[in-house]
Amino acid sequence: MKTYTLSILLLSLTFAGSLSAQVPAPGEPQTRPVLLLGGTAHLGNGDVIENAAITFAQGKITSVGQVADAPQDTAAYEVIRTEGKHIYPGFILPNTDLGLVEIGAVDATVDEEEVGTLNPNVRSLISYNTDSELIPTMRYNGILLAQITPAGNMIPGTSSIVQLDAWNWEDAAVVEDDAVHIHWPGRYKMEFDFATFTVNRVPNENYEEQVREVENLFTDAATYREQNDPKITNLKLKAMTGLFDGNKALYIHSDEVKEIIESIKFGEAQGVKKMVLVSSTGAYMARDFLKEKNIPVIITNLHILPERTEDDVSMPYQLPQLLTEAGLLVGLGYERDMVASARNLAFLAGTAAAYGLGKEQALQLITGNNAKILGIDDQAGTLEKGKRAILFVSGGDALDMRTNMVERAFVDGRKVTLPAMQQRLYQKYKEKYAADE
Repeated sequence: MKTYTLSILLLSLTFAGSLSAQVPAPGEPQTRPVLLLGGTAHLGNGDVIENAAITFAQGKITSVGQVADAPQDTAAYEVIRTEGKHIYPGFILPNTDLGLVEIGAVDATVDEEEVGTLNPNVRSLISYNTDSELIPTMRYNGILLAQITPAGNMIPGTSSIVQLDAWNWEDAAVVEDDAVHIHWPGRYKMEFDFATFTVNRVPNENYEEQVREVENLFTDAATYREQNDPKITNLKLKAMTGLFDGNKALYIHSDEVKEIIESIKFGEAQGVKKMVLVSSTGAYMARDFLKEKNIPVIITNLHILPERTEDDVSMPYQLPQLLTEAGLLVGLGYERDMVASARNLAFLAGTAAAYGLGKEQALQLITGNNAKILGIDDQAGTLEKGKRAILFVSGGDALDMRTNMVERAFVDGRKVTLPAMQQRLYQKYKEKYAADE
């Protein structure tokens, strides 16, 4: 009986503790027009408006201009003074397992991968957890949109684009099933040698066979698409059909020059309408080919070492500027297996700004450019009339970790609750130790 009573007590304390640490609920729908008055607006397309006035109502931006152009009668508006502050479109995080992985070392909190090597029918969206404690940490640094992408082998599945203030995955969805992702097989692979305790680069003897597997899947999918009313629904092939009419994009993950070229030529030969390369320094080596084929690039991470010994140590930092100079459309992401750190996306853009791009072009990497690549530039990515009111106000430069202070954020006009677990814990222990003084 005592054991039973103690168990109930412990369970009650655990439940009470969990209530105090719950993820904040989504904001209430916008009921009153909002006027942001006096701040510096960074539009996400390279332009800046000093002393700006931005209005939005019913979740949509209704005007973007200067204070002189603001409504004279503001009685109907909620006026928010933003003098000395900066206004940005919500940052966009592509190619992430946010909401699919909570704690990498705890299997019960990981739902990013299915068994098998060819799974185009696997939909990441239905596993997206809107109650993840990692989501508020993203919002606190200005990330308000993300492309939720499955992990796995050659074809892990289909991604979707979500906004980060929602009750469930249905409410979160901005674009369902936007792209099929393929990790193109490498001609070489890394193997650990237990005799010498070294990692060696060795030929992949299965390369040709793996490519044939992918080719057979694409051929079958193209044939399946030609059937007007197939008697048997094949979910794998059905998930691929959007690639041939442009309803879905093919995201190719590769960082070796030969494989980049081979995979894009393969996509062309199969009739794929839209392709995006997810890569790092390998994209620079293939830049002329990518420009010729008009393939956008999402850079996975800037804070890495160069691949080649002859490269400058800062070459990865310069990559956005080098690819932009080559005439490519460039977006910026974060290493997908470091989801807890992906909140630092803005600071990678800050690195790009310091190494050649400049502030406004670097901002485009995670706003306007990412929106164009993901195909949502008609809805988000820039501060323009008619687009969704997904934006935030920072006390300083949002690309600088010293001054990035997100004070207000809005998703479809709703006020987003910003404090995350770190802020709650900071306040908790600040109050404790202040009381002890």
